[in-house]
Amino acid sequence: MTFTVEGKPFETFDQYKTGAELKQLGGIPLGAELFLAVEEGYEPELIRNDTPVDLARKEVEHFFVKVKLTFTINGMSFISYEQYIKGSVIRQLGKIPTTDDIFLKIEQPFKDEFIADDEEVDLARPGKEHFISKPICITLIVNARPKPWNKRTISFEEVVVLAFGNYDQNPNRIYTVTYSNGVPPKPEGTMVKGQVIHVKDKTNFDVSATDKS
Repeated sequence: MTFTVEGKPFETFDQYKTGAELKQLGGIPLGAELFLAVEEGYEPELIRNDTPVDLARKEVEHFFVKVKLTFTINGMSFISYEQYIKGSVIRQLGKIPTTDDIFLKIEQPFKDEFIADDEEVDLARPGKEHFISKPICITLIVNARPKPWNKRTISFEEVVVLAFGNYDQNPNRIYTVTYSNGVPPKPEGTMVKGQVIHVKDKTNFDVSATDKS
């Protein structure tokens, strides 16, 4: 038995498949609405996730999604079956490294809109959304000295290296790291070994080192 999902042909020996199974085959999210094409002049039939569809009927069944939202990432076109997309999904689809920031392209004279990994973007707004990536270039202030940084996160150990040039693994060497002007909801505080925090331009670090007596 043959059928199509979003124009892609499939074959099966199963007489029935549910809407959820058809979506899985077509790479369609369960939250999207799937329809079965019917005779011209009639409204397509909505296929719910738990609806079994008889694929053994004489004609080839064609399944499709009515609402598809298009967008681009660095000039490459993509289709979404859902209204909202997270920055982390944009990063994954566009194979964007963590050393790059993601922006929503805005017409001049306005600035492009920064999109964080945990931020959701509405793709159903008027017009086609265009996302671009740019290398991260921020300045951290470490012991009152500006330090260039190319990530949105930093570890305790990386802060120490910025401060002193290296991280001494000697257990008698004790490092203390405090920060301010950081990223909400905790823009200031104290870091401990192994901890990673989010940073922004001009996040300030005070780092000291002492030896156990």
